[in-house]
Amino acid sequence: RSGNTLAPMPAPPLFQIEDLHVRVAGSDGQPGAEILRGVDLTVGAGEVHALMGPNGSGKSTLANTLLGNPDYEVTRGRILFKGDDITDWATDDRGKAGIFLAFQYPQAIPGVSVINFLRQALSARKGIELSVLELRLAIMEWMERLDMDPSFADRYLNEGFSGGEKKRNEILQMAILEPKMAILDETDSGLDIDALKVVADGVHEVRRDRPGLGVLAITHYQRLLDHLRPDRVHILVDGRIVESGGPELAERLEREGYESWRTTTEVTAS
Repeated sequence: RSGNTLAPMPAPPLFQIEDLHVRVAGSDGQPGAEILRGVDLTVGAGEVHALMGPNGSGKSTLANTLLGNPDYEVTRGRILFKGDDITDWATDDRGKAGIFLAFQYPQAIPGVSVINFLRQALSARKGIELSVLELRLAIMEWMERLDMDPSFADRYLNEGFSGGEKKRNEILQMAILEPKMAILDETDSGLDIDALKVVADGVHEVRRDRPGLGVLAITHYQRLLDHLRPDRVHILVDGRIVESGGPELAERLEREGYESWRTTTEVTAS
C-alpha cells in the first residue's frame, strides 16, 4: 500500500483577500456607502506586494478593514490568514496570530516608553510575560542593525518623534514582534527621500532575518517602490483592483498617472 501514499496537501497561501466588499458602518439604521467593491489579492510567504491607488480609491478603507477597525463593515467576501478565515477576528487576535500593521499616522502614547510598549505587545503575542531586561537585549541588537540611537528605547512612544523617527520605530516594532505578515499603510506619507530609504532598508533588514515574512505596502507614490522592490504591484481604483503586474507596472503608472485606469473602470461600469 506504500505506493498509494497520498501526497501531502499544499499549504494554503499566507494571506488572501477574496471578493472583499466593504462599506462604512452605518448610523441611525442607515447603511453606509460601499467603498470596496470586490478586492482579490494573494500574498505568499516571503513575497512583497505593493498596492497603489489615487486618493479616494479605497486604500485606507482596505488597511482599516485588514486591521479589524469596527468603523468598516465587510458585506461580502473574506480575509484569510494561513488558511483561517479571520474576517470577524478582533484587532488584538489578528496581532497575536502574527499580522502587523504599520499606521499612516502612528499615535503618541505619553507615559509609555518604547521598551514598555514592546514588552507588553510581545508578551501578548507570545503568551508569556517577558522581563524588560530580556527585551532590552533584543532591542539593542535591532537598534544597532536599524541604525537607531539606543536612548530611543526609553522615550515615550511617538511623543515628540519626527516623521522619520515614527516610521523607524514601526520598523523596530516589526522586527521585535516577529509577525508573519506585515501591512504597511502609506508608511512613506510625509517622509523625505532619506527617511524613505531608512524605512525601506529597515524592511529589507527584517526580511533578511525572516525571509518568510509577507509584506503588503499600501502607497500613493512610486518612489517607495524604488527602494522596496516589490514582487507584485496592484492598482486600486474606485474600490477594485483594476490591474496587477510586476514592478514595471509602477513605472508605467509613474509615466501615465491613474487616468488610463480610471477611464477603464468608467467604461466597465457603464
